[in-house]
Amino acid sequence: MRRVVSPEQARRIAVRAQLLDGSAKNVLETVRHLGFLQMDPIATVATPQQLVLHSRLGSFDITELDRLLWEERKLFEYDAFIYPIEDLPLQKARMARFRRANTLKRDHWIRDFLRENARFRRHILRELEQDGPKLSRDFEHELMPAGQAHRWWGDRQVRLMLDILTARGEVAVAGRVGKQRLWDLAERVFPEAETVPWREAERELKRRRQRALGVWRERGEWVAHPDVSDEPVPDRAVLLSPFDRLVHDRDRAEALFDFHYRLEMYVPQAKREFGYYVLPLLVGDRLPGRAEPRLDRKTGTLELLGAWGDTSRLDEALTGLAEFLGAERALPRGRKRPAAPRTRAPRRKASRPPRGRRR
Repeated sequence: MRRVVSPEQARRIAVRAQLLDGSAKNVLETVRHLGFLQMDPIATVATPQQLVLHSRLGSFDITELDRLLWEERKLFEYDAFIYPIEDLPLQKARMARFRRANTLKRDHWIRDFLRENARFRRHILRELEQDGPKLSRDFEHELMPAGQAHRWWGDRQVRLMLDILTARGEVAVAGRVGKQRLWDLAERVFPEAETVPWREAERELKRRRQRALGVWRERGEWVAHPDVSDEPVPDRAVLLSPFDRLVHDRDRAEALFDFHYRLEMYVPQAKREFGYYVLPLLVGDRLPGRAEPRLDRKTGTLELLGAWGDTSRLDEALTGLAEFLGAERALPRGRKRPAAPRTRAPRRKASRPPRGRRR
């Protein structure tokens, strides 16, 4: 039965469905519930995957995410997302669909690219088979003809080749060295798993997406998932990643929370309305404001570059974020931290040393 709810109920359901009500218990179960974590290298405070987990779990051990990915293999990385390993059959369906794609202009461009660079593709697969896993810089880049400069891949497009082979399910990320990805053959990274038909996978992915979002729009009404409660949300204050699914669909966030939000890191500074990497402030089931914190990794301090809207609960969110980062809160510019009061050590009655000896 179709469950139509009011805007007020919809906000509470959306927050609860995304575990932003404080109900999240641990990293693995949170990723399983959300369905995935989106990855991005930009980390003015922390990476998006870390921020998403922090906003739900509070302070957590960030090494646990690496352990689940690279040691226990209960999570896996694919196409700049982190998924639970039990979702591999669904993602294998995406890989198979990508290999067969032959409709869009992009599909034809990829086929031409692979054909023109077949020698380098064979080189990658052969090197990984013999000596994998390897970093991208370990391949003989001279076998890859220089291409047109690109904002993401540069002019030697090795990364583009690896990303295409990943999307096709031929290679996979086997680990990381710092921010650098370690590549290996997909068959050595992923466990054996069936590949479900794409139509079946598409239906299941939609079902999971609706469960994770909680509410969606249909014919001008908010429709809710039957399993998510619309009870009042605990009054907690947290900052959200720009990639958080509560705000990732900007139009949905505006319709649901009356919160207009855009990520402005690619907007020229003079044209920005707010800041480079601004985080929405969630308080209960409202988005009353936004802030731009920045972690100074040299001094270990969390700075606040700007804040907008109702930020009366921002201090609470920043304090939790600083604790998670192991950072000290920086004072607003122009203010000095008060000096610690001088305290005189309590006087103790000293024992008199024997004559003729000094202490």
